[in-house]
Amino acid sequence: MNPFVGVSKESLSVPKLLKLIAKLATQPSYYFLRWTYKLSKDWEIAPIETDFPMIEGQMFNQNFELRWKLKRKDSYEVLLLSIAGEYPDFTIVGEDWQTQDQDAHLYSSTETRFPKGFPSKKLDIAQRYFIDKKTATVHFVALTVKK
Repeated sequence: MNPFVGVSKESLSVPKLLKLIAKLATQPSYYFLRWTYKLSKDWEIAPIETDFPMIEGQMFNQNFELRWKLKRKDSYEVLLLSIAGEYPDFTIVGEDWQTQDQDAHLYSSTETRFPKGFPSKKLDIAQRYFIDKKTATVHFVALTVKK
């Protein structure tokens, strides 16, 4: 396990983002997409070009969490949280990371704080803390799939 936190060196267009998502996706991978007016209904369906523009989203599996956020009309800033080593298209954030996996607790599908609720609970979802080794501070909490 080699923890890595990085941001994309450049903003990604929708086709480049979709290509990156496909490259990092393994089974199972889950996708959580957000628009100004709704949330994705099925976490198992990968985004397609017609889903854009969305304000932000994330894809996660056992090795990665990839987060993207709309920067301009048609480009996205991307953050990669990984336990599978470095990626050349990303600028390293921080120096020395350690990770710690914890159980995750999802809100019920009737929770009113979120538009239209969440899809059914996935029992294999956990949280991965990315902790700075020097300060012991948790900087990122990523979603992951339990082993």
